[in-house]
Amino acid sequence: MENFEQEKGKTFIIVEIIEYIPNSVVIKTIIKKTTGNVTVSSFDSGEALTEKSSPFDSFIQVIDGKAEIVIDGTSHVLETGQSIIIPAHARNVIKANVRFKMISTIIKSGYEEVNI
Repeated sequence: MENFEQEKGKTFIIVEIIEYIPNSVVIKTIIKKTTGNVTVSSFDSGEALTEKSSPFDSFIQVIDGKAEIVIDGTSHVLETGQSIIIPAHARNVIKANVRFKMISTIIKSGYEEVNI
């Protein structure tokens, strides 16, 4: 599993920066900060992440293929271009019945509001 930030100030095509690897889930960090992170992942067919929950909302967007996202026992099938927000503290699992790629964005709460 690679875990380093994408180079800043350079253009890229998100779906092309991560490859499918047979029998694997690959996760690449795009941005990692104390206030949240953005990752891109590829899942080979038949792979899944272990069921978990997070203290923060998670925004998931499928960028290639089709994903199954199970939130508190309810299954949601997302196709390319579709998104879902996994609520904070909800039990969830992400499954690949067919291979897919996704972007995950987590914005952590509890930090001071910044005035711009």
